[in-house]
Amino acid sequence: MRIVKILSLVVVISLSLGFTMNRFDSSEVKSVALSESKKPITFTDDNFDKMTQSGVVMVDFWATWCGPCRRQGPIVEELAGDFYGKVKVGKLDVDKNTEVAGKYYIRSIPTIIVFKNGKVMERLVGLRTKAELEKTLKRYL
Repeated sequence: MRIVKILSLVVVISLSLGFTMNRFDSSEVKSVALSESKKPITFTDDNFDKMTQSGVVMVDFWATWCGPCRRQGPIVEELAGDFYGKVKVGKLDVDKNTEVAGKYYIRSIPTIIVFKNGKVMERLVGLRTKAELEKTLKRYL
């Protein structure tokens, strides 16, 4: 009798787990994965050269303690979604990645540099509007 109760309990649990798993729609999973990929890239000293060598790339050089950088952040996030598939948009924390920050002579933040096929095309120092950044990116597409 005890074995029957245990087996019944196993069947009930299996069915309820199966029911729960079927409640997830595959389109929901795809949309979550897609929205994750539309976020800005995190550039580091290790991945910077590889990530900027081809195509149009916009890098926001910033730091956590910088007020204007925190205001620039949401704009960069929007641009990552708006230009997804056309431009690589990302951020590099200058405090954690001093090698790249030094290589590009970052002295004031936020600084935004636009690269095309590994070459610096434009450098923008200071807080910029979304419209300014969109206009800049469109010049290099």
